[in-house]
Amino acid sequence: MLELRHVFKSFSDRGRVMPVLHDIQTTIEDGQLVCIVGPSGCGKSTLLRIMMGLAPPTSGEILYHGSPLAGVNLRAAMVFQSFALLPWLTVQSNVELGLKARGLTGALAQQRANFYLDKVGLDGYEEAYPSELSGGMKQRAGIARALAVEPDLLFMDEPFAGLDALTSANLREEVLTLWSDRALPVHTVVMVTHIIEEAVLMADRVLVMAQQPGRIAADLDVSLERPRNKRDPGFDALVDSIFEKIV
Repeated sequence: MLELRHVFKSFSDRGRVMPVLHDIQTTIEDGQLVCIVGPSGCGKSTLLRIMMGLAPPTSGEILYHGSPLAGVNLRAAMVFQSFALLPWLTVQSNVELGLKARGLTGALAQQRANFYLDKVGLDGYEEAYPSELSGGMKQRAGIARALAVEPDLLFMDEPFAGLDALTSANLREEVLTLWSDRALPVHTVVMVTHIIEEAVLMADRVLVMAQQPGRIAADLDVSLERPRNKRDPGFDALVDSIFEKIV
């Protein structure tokens, strides 16, 4: 579905070139849930934005279904860590926002938004404002907004960061349920997380990044059966292996 070929990214800081990503080469297969882990500042979020088309690489190429990606990928959507809800709009209007930007309005947009709000457990909160929601409910609204455009590929940038442990665990399970629901269009997810246990709980593959500059240090398949058990010796062994590869 997605291929990155020799992707480099650097920024300029008062005349100094600051390399952020170094020679990233990887593929994302249709139907996979891939997690990207690595130390803070290694370029995980930058890589996600390049995959989405929100930021251009300094050099290299991104292919989507074999064709070069030019600009934002309209067949993809993103869930942000910061929720990114507009505070002056209701939950319903926030979810409809992406639909209207893509030309779907009126009753059809309302019906689509209601369907995905129900899927994420926010049925009955359509007229609430973001300030009236808990952190977990705000993130559910963000997930509903991303799902409502019915993308082929869903990007998630540390979507559970800043939430309490119980809410995070519940949302992880809900995302896995949505991803595995063959009746929904989203079958491929790429998620950034700084929690290695979270990546092993959720992913088919884990891309391990190292820093200075950011690069892929390892690409690991997760063959543990679902649902996964943190007490499984194989779980601990894989977590330890990932820790060892983050340098």
